[in-house]
Amino acid sequence: MSGPGNRWAKWLRENEPARYNLATKQGWDAFVHAAPRQPLERLSRSEISRLSAEEREDYDDARAVWNANPTTVHTAQLARAYSVMDQVMASNRRDSDRLRGAVVIDAAPALGKTTIATRYARDLHRKILRRHGPRTPEGHQRLPVVYLPLSAGTTLKGLNQKLLRFYGHPAATRSTRAELGSLAVDCVHACRTQLIILDDLHFIDFKRRNGHEVSNHLKGLANEMPVTFMYVGVRLREKKFFDEGLLGQDAAYAQTSRRATRCDIAPFTHATTSGARAWSALLAALEAHVILADARPGMLTEHAKLLARRTQGCIGSLTNLLDRVCYLAIASGTETITEELIAQVTIDNAAELSASTA
Repeated sequence: MSGPGNRWAKWLRENEPARYNLATKQGWDAFVHAAPRQPLERLSRSEISRLSAEEREDYDDARAVWNANPTTVHTAQLARAYSVMDQVMASNRRDSDRLRGAVVIDAAPALGKTTIATRYARDLHRKILRRHGPRTPEGHQRLPVVYLPLSAGTTLKGLNQKLLRFYGHPAATRSTRAELGSLAVDCVHACRTQLIILDDLHFIDFKRRNGHEVSNHLKGLANEMPVTFMYVGVRLREKKFFDEGLLGQDAAYAQTSRRATRCDIAPFTHATTSGARAWSALLAALEAHVILADARPGMLTEHAKLLARRTQGCIGSLTNLLDRVCYLAIASGTETITEELIAQVTIDNAAELSASTA
């Protein structure tokens, strides 16, 4: 069978890449309630050879979608981060007159910070809806989690507008700065929000005026909102987030440093026995997901050292490499992952530069 009726085209229509806008309640809700992809059949070489040209094209595209979207692997880094977040979230059970803590996921790029934050928040969101239902006692939509990705030059007003846009509030673009803050507080209370994630916080320069204003505003929101804040960013400690941009002795008086708990994410390493074991376990989990005609146990773990050198143990670089080596394996007809194909893959600039000097 060929054309739009073949089963691979049907699988693609039903399992196409998701296009969530997590910065809106509709997009976040779709992400939270998305069902896992339907399993994709692994065909042998002889079965692939019997496909028509259109079926082969659709099957290869279906494999590309499948291979590019492995399930989240429960690594030691993820387990440690979840433990820290669970400890901080224990303060979320305080009454509203008591201040809650904040958690800060702070690490170098490409180490899975956003994935860890959003997966933790998705689990929390589902749990709260299971217990309390989709509506508050007053009839409002219950929104346990808010996700806000920040952008360069974010100001105090811009932050409040992003928060109101997430809730879909009509006054997000036509209220004064003071009104925006009050409306944001009202939305959090009405929708019973318990966790607010601010991603890409490194875009804010806490040593400048706008950064100072945002930092002070976040402290004010923490006082007014019965929520836990989760901040996600690159090298926030070096950017003086915890010190609120203050220098010298003044930094010792920064409230953020007392209120926030830092959770760093370490890259994988192949330099120690325990590190090599964890790295190989990650590769084994990823290779079990891959659909190639000649896929086999060991096709990644046998190249653990090479993959560590190419990616420096960064999960983002590794997943990029995996997407691309699977594409090469299909396009070349190799149908497995080899050292030669791994060497052909071009990945992100940082990983390429680091690998060339290793």
